[in-house]
Amino acid sequence: MRIVIVNKSDSTGGAAVVSFRLMTALRSIGVDAHMLVAEKLSDSPYVHLLASKWRLRLAFLADRLRIALANGFDRATLFKLDAAAFGIDISAHQLVRDADAVILGWINQGVISLRDLKRLNDGGEGRKLLWVMHDMWNMTGVCHHAGSCRRYEKPGRCGNCPMLGQHATENDLSRKIHDEKCRVYDRTMIDFVAVSSWLYDKAKGSTLLSERSLTHIPNPFDLPDFKTIKRLPAPGRLRIIFGAARIDDDIKGFPVFIEALNQLKRRWPELAERTEVILYGGIKDPSAIERIPLPVEYTGLLRDAAEVSALYMRSDMVVSSSRFETLPGTLVEGQAYGCLPVAFDSGGQRDIIEDGVTGILVERSGDDSMQASSLAAGIARGASLLAGDPEELRRRMYESVKSRFDAEAVAKAYISLIRGK
Repeated sequence: MRIVIVNKSDSTGGAAVVSFRLMTALRSIGVDAHMLVAEKLSDSPYVHLLASKWRLRLAFLADRLRIALANGFDRATLFKLDAAAFGIDISAHQLVRDADAVILGWINQGVISLRDLKRLNDGGEGRKLLWVMHDMWNMTGVCHHAGSCRRYEKPGRCGNCPMLGQHATENDLSRKIHDEKCRVYDRTMIDFVAVSSWLYDKAKGSTLLSERSLTHIPNPFDLPDFKTIKRLPAPGRLRIIFGAARIDDDIKGFPVFIEALNQLKRRWPELAERTEVILYGGIKDPSAIERIPLPVEYTGLLRDAAEVSALYMRSDMVVSSSRFETLPGTLVEGQAYGCLPVAFDSGGQRDIIEDGVTGILVERSGDDSMQASSLAAGIARGASLLAGDPEELRRRMYESVKSRFDAEAVAKAYISLIRGK
């Protein structure tokens, strides 16, 4: 079987990382799998640029111009919205022509346009087209996370988009792209794959995807053998790790995390006295770290998975304060290496954490201060759970993620979907 996975990058961003993992896992079970990307950073011989750099650059600029014209050149939302108005036609690429299945990942920002999707079905008799949803974009007009907006839900249609602010109208870009997606989906045979049960439920309740072919398959993770994990304990200390590609991205809720640590120091001073924080990832404003009232180790952006794993092995708790997450990989990886996850119950976290058993789920409600208070209480509750039988807890967490997110099992689920089993 020959499979091509299409994604913007092979290593930048969560979708890139899991797409590369999927390719590797498919190859490990005998599938001739390759990736087509707009940005190649790895040295893998199985990853290929989908077009020349100048063609990709032109498509990217044209695609961003469409958004800029719609949002009044507002930089705040320039990269939070996508219309897939411009991209590259890859239907004639030899890897695509020879493929039994094409798996689309995150293909915005000039990678593939909506009008090019139909060509991926044409000319490929028996070729399957799958589209992995890493966020909500497939079911909305232009946004990747709808937040509290429910215009995308059936029987509604997008329009008056909150993300377009003062430029929103009934027939704005979100309405136009919503309607265009409907026409494209009607003309194209696509199997949509939701990477979490939360995202699956959102899709089933949407106007665009409620009647489409829809499956839930989680992201793949390269999980270590439990016996090979060499943790570095620090008796009497609580080490909290927090990481992301960019830790101060709005969606990650970094200010809420900082405030939660401040509340932890005020309300649980004895716990705070023995707590340390490890941060990894890019950050626009490093001065924000200075507001953390506890000892902090900041590593910067890490691209080497082994470096991240080493951080997990000397941490006790992995915390996520994200406003929305489809399937947060830091929580899966953290659990595998023995870190108790603490997170808001605001997305795919429930697929990863069983509250009070393999981690702590916190209700996300109210303003930032209330959310920070809830997260601080969750951290304190997590510390109590760790104080029980930490070795048994770590084994339980490992077995939980291994049974659901192991890369080989996920790869086999894709093969079954492609074969129609």
